[in-house]
Amino acid sequence: MYQRHQAEILKERLEESRRFIQVLAGPRQVGKTTLVGQVLKSLKTPHHYASADQPSLRDPQWIQNQWDQARLLAGEKKNSGAVLILDEVQKIGDWSEIIKRLWDEDTAHRVPLKVALLGSAPLLIQKGLTESLAGRFETIPITHWSFSEMKKAFGWTLEKYIYYGGYPGSASLISEPERWTQYLRDSLIETTLSRDVLLLTRVDKPALLRRLFQLGCEYSGQILSYQKMVGQLQDAGNTTTLAHYVELLSKVGMLTGLSKYSGQKVRQRGSIPKWQVLNTALYSVSQDLTFDQARKDPKAWGRWVESAVGAHLVNGCLGTDMEIFYWRERNQEVDFVLKRGKELTAIEVKSGIGKNLLPGLDSFSKAFKPKRSLLVGNQGIAIEAFLEKPVVYWAGQS
Repeated sequence: MYQRHQAEILKERLEESRRFIQVLAGPRQVGKTTLVGQVLKSLKTPHHYASADQPSLRDPQWIQNQWDQARLLAGEKKNSGAVLILDEVQKIGDWSEIIKRLWDEDTAHRVPLKVALLGSAPLLIQKGLTESLAGRFETIPITHWSFSEMKKAFGWTLEKYIYYGGYPGSASLISEPERWTQYLRDSLIETTLSRDVLLLTRVDKPALLRRLFQLGCEYSGQILSYQKMVGQLQDAGNTTTLAHYVELLSKVGMLTGLSKYSGQKVRQRGSIPKWQVLNTALYSVSQDLTFDQARKDPKAWGRWVESAVGAHLVNGCLGTDMEIFYWRERNQEVDFVLKRGKELTAIEVKSGIGKNLLPGLDSFSKAFKPKRSLLVGNQGIAIEAFLEKPVVYWAGQS
């Protein structure tokens, strides 16, 4: 669902007249290159694709060479122009300054060359965009795969998606649990932390960031203050440092802390976070339960289900005007609050026989008058049906 929608957006923008550089950035191993390849096949416009993934290619002149090849294509097709795709461009030094110069040259000479950039390091991509390419780009966030996409591509059941998450590259390994876990830890988690965060951003306490990530994953779906986390972290520093590290983890598509909805932005920013993995595979590798064990434990499975719903909501809000929160007042709670403009949708997840009464939804409705109040799971909207619909649908915009 996410990928299909993003592919449609990219295709539509590349078919338009030359206006902005298109930037696709997102977590590792979510199919950015595959998505672009599918879009290019559907375009009638000639294109040139090049990747800077090889270490020997990471020379600034490489960008110039690829750009010149694409310019030749654009010159041959003056009516339709051409498309240039640069993959992993953030691996080249001063990439944003070089692209700014070339883009401005083409703008001045009216060269009909459209450009799209791909990157698996959102932090570095964003830094280059804001420092050098301001006013020249549009972003298309690439997120983790949805249930619909994993179901269509691999025939996954709802239960498999909830446990194994939305990493397409790991799908062939789920029959070998140890190998699947090792792949997640080495190829995804460690690679993201070491290459996309620690090497690209100043982190004074890398061991703290790693432990914070682990702890945040373990507590996915739960509300836990930074102060309480300090007690479980060695050399924890202060809560400001922890909040900054969570922001970094959120930007690389791994873990976020949802704010409490209060109707006042100042209070929301300073609220206790509700921890949320952006892919339930990250929650699964942090637990000691296998797929079969998790399914047989109703209370534990409820955490998985709530994390899957939360990940669906967070991923679905990226790149839109929607925001996602939680709400709690004393012993009353609403799992998720979806905000679009001034309209609210309250969402409560009920995966088992518990939570027969829903005082949280009632209290929230009285206090904030949401447009919709949804019960997802037992006695409400089927979890499968909820995950198959785009988040904008649940915000009341079909």
